[in-house]
Amino acid sequence: MRAVVQRVTSAAVTIADEPIARIGPGLLVLLGVARDDDPSLAEVLASKVAGLRIFADEHKPMNRSVADVGGAVLIVSQFTLAADTRKGMRPGFSTAAPPEIAEPLYEAFIEAIETVLERPVGRGRFGADMQIALVNDGPVTFVLDAPASR
Repeated sequence: MRAVVQRVTSAAVTIADEPIARIGPGLLVLLGVARDDDPSLAEVLASKVAGLRIFADEHKPMNRSVADVGGAVLIVSQFTLAADTRKGMRPGFSTAAPPEIAEPLYEAFIEAIETVLERPVGRGRFGADMQIALVNDGPVTFVLDAPASR
């Protein structure tokens, strides 16, 4: 399981010109699920994302988490993060989880982060062709892999 975590001042998901979700300051999380991932990885990664200290306080520019600052979170499923790009010019997707495995793990990740944060988060629509708009704050972007991923 892989997450691209971006600190944002705002982010939004649109599908066919219909707004689906919008957040203010917080995190945009793009989540990729690999074939061998399981629900325990969703919990570990959700805890890591919620606790990642990438927001400023009076002492350091990166000392507080999204949980600490009460920031919003928007989670978008992105299967291309599980692509194999080691050979050739065309990405391979045999390492990505099929939808019947990936969607429940995407939902498990959302449930886990909502549990850690004790509040709901925004979400994209699994499997949809989405347009994502964001204003990256910093820019601050991290790629996090769950421990057993890849």
